[in-house]
Amino acid sequence: MDCTGKLKSITRNWLTDRWEVTFEVNEDITGSIDSIKDKPLSITAKISRKKRSLDANALMWHCIGEIARALRADKWDIYIDYIKRHGMFTYIVVHPQAVEHMKRQWRACEVVGEINVNGKSGVEMLCYYGSSTYDTKEFSVLLDDIISDMKEMGLETPTSQDMKRSLEQWEKMNNGK
Repeated sequence: MDCTGKLKSITRNWLTDRWEVTFEVNEDITGSIDSIKDKPLSITAKISRKKRSLDANALMWHCIGEIARALRADKWDIYIDYIKRHGMFTYIVVHPQAVEHMKRQWRACEVVGEINVNGKSGVEMLCYYGSSTYDTKEFSVLLDDIISDMKEMGLETPTSQDMKRSLEQWEKMNNGK
């Protein structure tokens, strides 16, 4: 069962010395109750974040496409440059034989250098997260940067109405997060 909702209460059962957690869910879960009743469960609760709107994503890719055409560059290269500029990244250490595999898995990653971990050699890599992992604020900053660059290049930017609609839809889908 997968659903959204809110944490309502937490109490401690002093007889069993266990915690009782109550959630209020948004969806109708009656069809799932019988399949999980009285069975051991693995329970995860995390803050619900909706994906950004397709409108905002399409707007970003349209703008990146315009920049790529003006620069006669590949749109993926332009996208990667923006992702790197915004610095959402992690460092990882991989076996030397896994470097090329990691480069295929992550759209943007760089080899930092060789490293020794507990007597074993590895390669430290810097891997950048794609915009699909960004929250509303992070994506808005990314999109603003792209639009700013379009203006500096003298390219036609989306109308303020298009931007406003996209960002409003983004905010609505993400509940202002």
